[in-house]
Amino acid sequence: MTALQQEKAEEIRDSFSFFDDWEDRYRLLIEMGRELPPMNESDKTEENRIQGCQSQVWLAPKYDGDCLVFAADSDSAIVKGLVAILWQIYSGQPKSAIAAFDIESFLKQLDLEEHLSMNRRNGLYSMIQKIKFLAERCG
Repeated sequence: MTALQQEKAEEIRDSFSFFDDWEDRYRLLIEMGRELPPMNESDKTEENRIQGCQSQVWLAPKYDGDCLVFAADSDSAIVKGLVAILWQIYSGQPKSAIAAFDIESFLKQLDLEEHLSMNRRNGLYSMIQKIKFLAERCG
């Protein structure tokens, strides 16, 4: 895990811990999604669509040496917030840091597992698998 990943993870944890109510946390997720950098419409292709998500989710990879940089988007506000979390943790990171980051533990700390539908959970893990797969192609 890189120092930047650690810093981003702490920021996200702090933001989530600020709210006790899950309605407020959902609003936080939606706001995080709104802050995600826009994705080019031309990158919203079938090739970049994440399979296994009920919502439409796209992830367009670019490689910078051994780092995976990606743009991402979703047509669902809450899912876009989940995408934003993954983007903050993973985009711009070297493949070794992507592989080393314990995302499952991090998501448990946010208590997301308990508050996402089965379909959203499955979609989230499909996104994570795709990111890890793409990271292996770096360098």
